[in-house]
Amino acid sequence: MTPTRREFLGTAALAAAGLRPGQAAARRPNLLYVFSDEHRGVSMPGQQFNEAYTPNLERFASQGMTFTNCTSNYPVCSPYRAILMSGRWPYQTGIIDNAIQLSPNEVSLGETFRRAGYRTGYIGKWHLSPGDEGGVFIPKGPNRMGFEDWHVWAHTNQHYDTSFTFNPDTGEKIQPKGYNATLMTNQGIDFIERHRSEPWMLMISWNPPHPNYRDAPPDQTKRYDADALKFRPNVGLGSGPNPQITERLRENFQGYYGHISAVDAEFGRLMKKLDETGQADNTIVVYSADHGDMMGSHGYGGKRLPWEESCRVPFLLRCPGVAAPGSKASGLFSAVDIYPTMCGIAGVPVPGHCVGRDLSAAVRGQDAGFPESSFLMHIQKTHASGGERNPAPLFRGVRTATHTYAIAWNGRWCLYDNREDPYQVHNLIEDAGRAKLRSELDGVVLDWLKKAHDPFPYESLRKERSPLSRAV
Repeated sequence: MTPTRREFLGTAALAAAGLRPGQAAARRPNLLYVFSDEHRGVSMPGQQFNEAYTPNLERFASQGMTFTNCTSNYPVCSPYRAILMSGRWPYQTGIIDNAIQLSPNEVSLGETFRRAGYRTGYIGKWHLSPGDEGGVFIPKGPNRMGFEDWHVWAHTNQHYDTSFTFNPDTGEKIQPKGYNATLMTNQGIDFIERHRSEPWMLMISWNPPHPNYRDAPPDQTKRYDADALKFRPNVGLGSGPNPQITERLRENFQGYYGHISAVDAEFGRLMKKLDETGQADNTIVVYSADHGDMMGSHGYGGKRLPWEESCRVPFLLRCPGVAAPGSKASGLFSAVDIYPTMCGIAGVPVPGHCVGRDLSAAVRGQDAGFPESSFLMHIQKTHASGGERNPAPLFRGVRTATHTYAIAWNGRWCLYDNREDPYQVHNLIEDAGRAKLRSELDGVVLDWLKKAHDPFPYESLRKERSPLSRAV
């Protein structure tokens, strides 16, 4: 009998992974990629000054590998998602801000897994098409970027009752009642149940803990006494628009942590379903986020900034029988590396268009060849909260194993030694003793600009002292 296209592509993927077709059922892993919105890495288990109650994530971390230095190259919703989905840089895809359509000509992560014989699904916030959070029905075809099961949600920033999705076949608007992360998880559980007999790849994108902070589930919010919360040492410092601890900030933290605990509970439901259906040992699971949230650090809220609270994100991975339980990978790992690394872990051939690195060797306990720096950026804020009035400067920069460095639109901006100053309180941009280091980092930034086809006017800015440098 002539094999179907799906069977042929699946056999090719198995060959690339060193497997025989007869081994498919036993050895071919599913992939469940779960990411929330604005869950920063510093608000994860084991981080100082973190008070979020997350027993499921803590348990999950003990079962697999934690990438301790995962960064969002462009800490904004749509640009991050385009990097994740395409494996390419913003100026290569055109997604340089929110509310821009990702071209269906991009060979997405979903499409790559579909071609390799996987049943593919996407649930939750999309934010890669025009409209409010991508709230536009996308009929079957290339605009779904290779995802066969399609449940995209819109109006997700209000977390109760106002979010809506579509019938994936007819486009009929569906607006169920409840907490949207729970509703999305229900769809994920249904997908896992229905496709247990075939290899699958599912992405779930929750909106919480993205604001609105005030509508976190009450049973989770009540875990936290707003007046007793402890803050990171850089909260209430800096020259951002809100350089003080206020009652509103305390209430925001209470809701932020409440949402994180709610997301943790939903993650626990997914893990339980994998156990119940006998798929836990054959499923690669990832928990991550698109970017962080400043939450008052350096006087800022939101994201679009080079500081740890904005750009460092969680990345937990469980790959039974491969990733050592409780292990950590401290090498630099960023959004642009996720696409090829997911392919590498699953045994799916990495497409040639991916510009990041396949770092899956680290999961197997081998030398992965981690990069020496991660590229950071904020390109445009036309579609930011407040538009051009958004206080986050445009910049390009890098994060190395030891330092964070950024050049703003009007010159050198900030330099931090992250070993000696983990809360990035002391800006070394004018420190005479760091002149050689600044010059070296200038070269690193220039190399990244060339690789990313980025027209940032580096040469005209790097020698000038930024007026922002004294204030930040």
